[in-house]
Amino acid sequence: MGATSAGLLLYRRRSGRTQVFLVHPGGPYWSKKDDGAWSVPKGLVSPGEDELVGARREFKEETGFDTAAAAREHDLGTFLLPSGKRLHVWAIEGDCNPAELRSNTFTMEWPPNSGRTAQFPEVDRGDWFERDQALQRISHGQRPVLGKFYDQLG
Repeated sequence: MGATSAGLLLYRRRSGRTQVFLVHPGGPYWSKKDDGAWSVPKGLVSPGEDELVGARREFKEETGFDTAAAAREHDLGTFLLPSGKRLHVWAIEGDCNPAELRSNTFTMEWPPNSGRTAQFPEVDRGDWFERDQALQRISHGQRPVLGKFYDQLG
């Protein structure tokens, strides 16, 4: 079985419409990609780690936002991604200002084969999307997450 990731799908209601908060991956590979590149804030959980605890930790690391005061979470279930990873997602109602997003960083060799390393944010931005735009922006493998969310809560 592949690795397990866990994530939180933050959502809010504005003027009778439901919006979801998605994040765009940082780094040079993703810099010019938009449609099909966005994601639920998520990350790997350690063996034996409570997956909801891991999802909250990853959300905070990738966005800088703490969901501790947010409403109770709704378990959307576990989804098999094309990579073979399992992704367990909870929806949680809350709010945040995308302009205040602060992500952790990662280091990689850049440019390729240069022998030099550079640091990049794991997430370079986040934003609120209504259903049609969210389905267009989210990665293909995570579309079932949004489908289940909208079926149950949207």
